[in-house]
Amino acid sequence: MTSSTTLSRNPRVRVTNVELLSSAWYVLRRTTFDYQHGDGRWTTEQRETYDRGNGATVLLYDLQNGTVLLTRQFRYPVYVNDHPDGMFVETAAGLLDTDDPETAIRREAEEETGVRIGELEHVFDVYTSPGSVTERLHCYAAPYDPAVRGEGGGIAEEGEDIEVLELPFTKALDMIGTGEIADAKTIMLLQWAALHGPFRPA
Repeated sequence: MTSSTTLSRNPRVRVTNVELLSSAWYVLRRTTFDYQHGDGRWTTEQRETYDRGNGATVLLYDLQNGTVLLTRQFRYPVYVNDHPDGMFVETAAGLLDTDDPETAIRREAEEETGVRIGELEHVFDVYTSPGSVTERLHCYAAPYDPAVRGEGGGIAEEGEDIEVLELPFTKALDMIGTGEIADAKTIMLLQWAALHGPFRPA
């Protein structure tokens, strides 16, 4: 990620100071910058940004059987913010670490769902929480063959305890309406699949 103090792509933004607040898990910074408003006046602003690196996710689908492969795992941040039990249903995903997005999502998909991805389609890149989190998420879709799928479940040594869910695509869409699927990346990919992707109307 570009250093905040060297950013120059927007002449209406002048970064004047960057403070490191925490680097215990990921990196939290407080940045002071001058910002020119639409009416020409300048103000001094401060923002905190949480940098956890970029990530990738994939919607795995079986068009012949009309199913998608999702995961369910405990997510403390949603549990503490009124999710009923913290058991979150979502597409396989993970941070890039030092890999490129395609390599990273192939790795994460196999670890979490047991699927070795062959053909991989890039769908879009999104920023899911632009008010405070720097993460850019690379979103993909790929077919899977249930006959050759491994066990998945994540890496136990890293504390992962992931349940693999094979759901009818129509059921997954219904779960958005009921609130059973409340994950942004998963909702976006399911809706893409219904409107423009493998499950779009003929």
